[in-house]
Amino acid sequence: KTLLIIMAFRLRPLLRHPGKVRVPRAAFSAEPSEEAPDVGLSFTLTEEQRAFQQAARDFSRDVIIPAAAELDRTMKFPHEIFNQAWELGLVNAHIPEAYGGLGLHTIEACVINEELAYGCSGCSTAIEANSLAQMPVILAGSDALKKSYLGRMTEAPLKCAYAVSEAGAGSDVAAIKTAAKKEGDAFVINGSKLWITNGGVAQEEGGWYFVLAVTNPEEKSPGKRMTGFVVDATT
Repeated sequence: KTLLIIMAFRLRPLLRHPGKVRVPRAAFSAEPSEEAPDVGLSFTLTEEQRAFQQAARDFSRDVIIPAAAELDRTMKFPHEIFNQAWELGLVNAHIPEAYGGLGLHTIEACVINEELAYGCSGCSTAIEANSLAQMPVILAGSDALKKSYLGRMTEAPLKCAYAVSEAGAGSDVAAIKTAAKKEGDAFVINGSKLWITNGGVAQEEGGWYFVLAVTNPEEKSPGKRMTGFVVDATT
């Protein structure tokens, strides 16, 4: 555990000194970059990515694998493992630096999760599931929303969940029936969601849900029919 914490502190300086990275960061990002506009996807890991890869590999070997069989038998949520991964910086790593995260990109997340899933795919899902709920907030949330709901995830090992699937609408998101109606200054949401990864543990104090609901049923376009809401677990 001591070794893992030391490695966590060693990873952070790499993010603050991009000059140490040998391969252009844009090569590992879905975001365009003026610094390297013609660089495509490179499969040569940077120094930073190799550091994350090794940290995740060591964590998987030393922490996840020894507990995997018992977790499969009991089917319990791996709270202790999640908390240790959070301490190391392997949870919520894609949250922008402005809101307390490391601001990592997609390929870096893949590198980390590949190593975690080697130890146990269930544990890696529990660790990475926060990103499902967080991504809509990262992409479309207001600054105030990001500070409140992303910021708290970097201050404590909290969980959030992506509440979209329903009994008749899994992959077919356009078919959701959950509806939200504005009443005064608030919205009242009515409906049922199923198969929500981390749905139970997100109910803990500080947790929250991204909930997709129909707000304009007369619209034909799904994008105009629906609205995304962030709902506190204690609501």
